[in-house]
Amino acid sequence: MIKIKKALISLSDKTGIIEFARELKNFGVEIISTGGTAGLLRKNNIEVTEVSQYTGFPEILDGRVKTLHPKIHAGLLALRENPGHISVLSEHKIEPIDMAVVNLYPFEETVKKSAVELKEAIENIDIGGPSMLRSAAKNFTSVAVVSNPGDYPEVIAELKKNNGSLSVDLMFRLGVQAFRLTSLYDTAIYKYLSG
Repeated sequence: MIKIKKALISLSDKTGIIEFARELKNFGVEIISTGGTAGLLRKNNIEVTEVSQYTGFPEILDGRVKTLHPKIHAGLLALRENPGHISVLSEHKIEPIDMAVVNLYPFEETVKKSAVELKEAIENIDIGGPSMLRSAAKNFTSVAVVSNPGDYPEVIAELKKNNGSLSVDLMFRLGVQAFRLTSLYDTAIYKYLSG
């Protein structure tokens, strides 16, 4: 069982996130989030730390670079059972991130529009989202990666059942699902650009 203490939330599809974030807060989970999602959470009285505040580095390049930062990816990728990894986190004042709640820019929906231009399609290719999903999924024994709002009820039910912890079995299944999502996403981009 893995205790969830810190969650990173970065969403394009914000369906159900208010209720989900409130449930996380009920378990004392600290939430880090990107700009638009952080604003929505704050507007609904949910305490949140913006990624730029957490990393000490602003979002740049019109939002193209937000979460591509060592404090994010080291927090997701560090092996909790590896003393060397924990030492590096401590040395650089990086805290482990136990959950990534991430979904992706709507690339497929964008390119289905009748008069979509290449420039608009390109701007809807998510880079940070797949990177976070892959980092979290690679480390599924320590990090829960929630890439589908449809999974919120199961995750909350297990948190309630296990006093704020999740089973490695659920985390493995969520990790596999995240890799499936990134695979399909990259395939859609390839098909569009090669067509």
